[in-house]
Amino acid sequence: MSKKKRVFDIDFDEVNVTPAATVPAGTEARRGPMAAAITENAEALTERQKAEAAIRAENDALAHELVRLKKAGLITDLIPLDQIATTKLTRDRKPGRDPEIDELKQSIREIGLSNPIRVEPVGDTYELIQGFRRFTAYCELFEETGDDTYARIPAGINAKGENLLRLYRRMVDENLVRRGVSFGEMAQLAINYKSQAEEVESYDHAVELLFASSGRQKRSYIKHFVRLLADTDGRIVHVDSIPRALGLQVVKRLDETPEAKGILNRLLAAKEERTPEQEQALMSDFVQQMSAPVSKKKMGRPRKAKTTFRLERPDGDAKCTVSDGRIELRLERDFSGLERKRLEAAVEAFLGALEE
Repeated sequence: MSKKKRVFDIDFDEVNVTPAATVPAGTEARRGPMAAAITENAEALTERQKAEAAIRAENDALAHELVRLKKAGLITDLIPLDQIATTKLTRDRKPGRDPEIDELKQSIREIGLSNPIRVEPVGDTYELIQGFRRFTAYCELFEETGDDTYARIPAGINAKGENLLRLYRRMVDENLVRRGVSFGEMAQLAINYKSQAEEVESYDHAVELLFASSGRQKRSYIKHFVRLLADTDGRIVHVDSIPRALGLQVVKRLDETPEAKGILNRLLAAKEERTPEQEQALMSDFVQQMSAPVSKKKMGRPRKAKTTFRLERPDGDAKCTVSDGRIELRLERDFSGLERKRLEAAVEAFLGALEE
């Protein structure tokens, strides 16, 4: 039997294996096309999201700024005239054409409109809330010239639904800087505001709200003129022409005598077509007519016997009745056609003769 070959264990020397060196930057192994596409898409998506966030933030800021400017009435645009209505605010304009419009039109022709009107959006159109005279001037210029330059008017666009009192206050402030604005016009504005504002309790309340920046004395005068216009129920034609002193005298007579209101209204209704001068003369006659009985009533004088006599004249007998504080002359003659100055001279001569 052959001997089995003896197996010997072989010991190898330890071999130090050096790990692979780090790959220098820029020499990495290339990624596959799919991995590169995914990475690029992710980076692009991140950048797009950042850009969209920045755009949204900018839009939000612009939207808030737009709202702020609208509330302040600082947004302006050129608005077609036929898209503007003038019905929201009842203005204090007297009937007829404003003579100052021609001067305003000339100024617009030469240098343009320096102060835009103000409007409020109402659906697809606009409502005029400030600048009636400027709007009227543009309308007339466009009608006269046909120039498209005047077909659109510069306008500040206010926020929708602005407080009615604030709108009227702005109109008041605009009117107060006008030359010659009368107490009658201011009173008419207060009456108009009261008719539109349900929360206003009275005409006096309307005056206090609209003319809060005016002095106490001025507000008192306006309230007196409100009383005058209210008691005459629109029968006064030339509201803007009533002098302050005359208006206050008329109101005083209305307060002193209960029947004075009816007398004044009958006088006004008797002659509807009249000039400002004729209307003032009529009101002056009313004051004089009401003065004698009022004075007598206030002083409490006892009534004395009347003296009555007749004078024979070519045009008929004249009956004269004289009592305390009163002389009445009756004659079949129409004195209304006589010139007022002539009548005043005759009465003055008559009273002068009594004093001699």
